[in-house]
Amino acid sequence: MPLTDDIDAFLRYLSAERGYSAHTVRAYRTDLAQLAAFAAERGSAASADLTLELLREWLWVGTQAGLARATLARRSASARSFTAWLARARDDSVDPAARLRSPKPGHTLPRVITHTQMNELLELLTTRAHGEVEAGGRPDGAESGTRIDREPAVRDLAARDLAIVELLYASALRVSELVGLDVADVDLDRLTVRVTGKGSKERVVPFGVPAQRAIVHYLGQARRSLVEHASSSGPTSAPGATAPGTTALFLGRQGQRLGTRGVYRLVATLLAEVPGTGPAGPHALRHTAATHLLDGGADLRAVQELLGHVSLGTTQIYTHVSAERLKASYGLAHPRA
Repeated sequence: MPLTDDIDAFLRYLSAERGYSAHTVRAYRTDLAQLAAFAAERGSAASADLTLELLREWLWVGTQAGLARATLARRSASARSFTAWLARARDDSVDPAARLRSPKPGHTLPRVITHTQMNELLELLTTRAHGEVEAGGRPDGAESGTRIDREPAVRDLAARDLAIVELLYASALRVSELVGLDVADVDLDRLTVRVTGKGSKERVVPFGVPAQRAIVHYLGQARRSLVEHASSSGPTSAPGATAPGTTALFLGRQGQRLGTRGVYRLVATLLAEVPGTGPAGPHALRHTAATHLLDGGADLRAVQELLGHVSLGTTQIYTHVSAERLKASYGLAHPRA
């Protein structure tokens, strides 16, 4: 059977039987499509043509192309999962990737935003959300030092953005979990939100009063305005668009459920001006929330539950982050450091 057909069947298995998220299935598809293209270039278009030598050459070519160790490790894992499934499906004892190895991915500490930086960021968003800007973003003719109301559409989006960042930071959500939220998932009285994480596992996580205020403000007018704007604009052909009145908590400009790319753009733009190195996407806020919790004395297992980690070892990386911050402070403050 053609390799591409078996790959399609494997991806359907991951989605339908294993319950993998669309994001995870997409990652497998990308890796295995590259493997299929590489195999076809070498005259191996059938699954039966896969060999350990071919798979090793695929990884070696990736190494020569300068791919990161994490990418090579992911490719190796994708190939091993695929050939293991193929061997089981065909009741075949031969698994060409069983002995495939790849470099272990390097472990880098996640980016963490300081308390001061987070406060400044949230204060900026709060100012925007409540419809006022400092002079400097004022139109021509406005007097220096005055404040002006923003346009309603801009103010509505600013209120949404504040609620997004407050909730990401308060509950340490993954971006996929955030955009998957419906209005009914938020309990404003109990200050909790029900999220669907990896493997379609549900958990209930808390958030604080500032996040509650931001969500209430967003639901009070901004979200309704986005829905009404979509109604007055007529049907939209935007990918993933839904009818006005969608149950989604966070909406885009056209009234559709906000996607992960929109949240990435929002957070990346905000963090571009924040000093520090490392990734500037929504995951930085998740890392920051977990680290600040541990710095404040939270129990590691409680943080594990909040983050939705299956393994405690995954959560322990944040203890390393806290230790690094402690060492940095020690080096600056102790006279004999």
